[in-house]
Amino acid sequence: MPSPEGSKPNNLVQSIERVSMILDILGQNPQGIGVRDLSLKVNLPKGTTHRLLSSLSYLGYVRQDTKTRNYLLGFKLVELGNILLSQLDLRREAAPFLKDLAERTKETIHMVILDQDEVVYIDKVEGDNNPSGLRMASRIGLRNPAHSSAVGKVLLSHFSDEALGQFLRRKGLLRRTENTITDPAQLKEHLKIVRDQGYAIDDEENEKGVRCVGAPIYDEAGNAVAAISISGPAFRVTKKMAQETLVKEVMNTALNISRRLGFREGR
Repeated sequence: MPSPEGSKPNNLVQSIERVSMILDILGQNPQGIGVRDLSLKVNLPKGTTHRLLSSLSYLGYVRQDTKTRNYLLGFKLVELGNILLSQLDLRREAAPFLKDLAERTKETIHMVILDQDEVVYIDKVEGDNNPSGLRMASRIGLRNPAHSSAVGKVLLSHFSDEALGQFLRRKGLLRRTENTITDPAQLKEHLKIVRDQGYAIDDEENEKGVRCVGAPIYDEAGNAVAAISISGPAFRVTKKMAQETLVKEVMNTALNISRRLGFREGR
């Protein structure tokens, strides 16, 4: 993975870079991948790839399926991921507010942070409004483009013009659905509106059939450090419901979490 600044450090250790590439590819192949195919993807000799996999397997970062002989991510990563999440004061402080919001709206609540120009889901609370057994495809640890999600747009709306320009040059605007904003000028104008109103709506822009309403969370210094959203199927979360009910709900909850983090309006 590139550094958050997008530049590769001069002193990057080659073996660590190779391990990172292997873990990234394993993460993209949930059914596992064999040594030969993996070595082709990382552009390394099969023997080198196998040695790296053997070390990673011994340490628990990688595991091998006994039937297919394919390699998959190991459970050590789950352990470390859970430790990281438990260390996030934000997640701990926000938890009761997210649960309360899910109980009131009956919809799915997400909390994200921005990392390497993408939103990363750090918490999720399922609502009870699920008669059809429908479950959101999102999960903790999942990454999504920032420009096509409500949570991503509220965070991007706090970028300076220079930072937003750099973001656009680095990431581009991938079309996720027919509603995704893919024109840079249109996105910039849209983000100005988002910034002014204090919330964003993902109108089936990231996932067809899903509508979300998001609002930013601020830290003590007034920085937008995270965002939360209310998400649900578009047939239930209508545009009218989003505007008349959910916008107020998500903004109030985001403000309460921000206050818990020390944020004070008008500073």
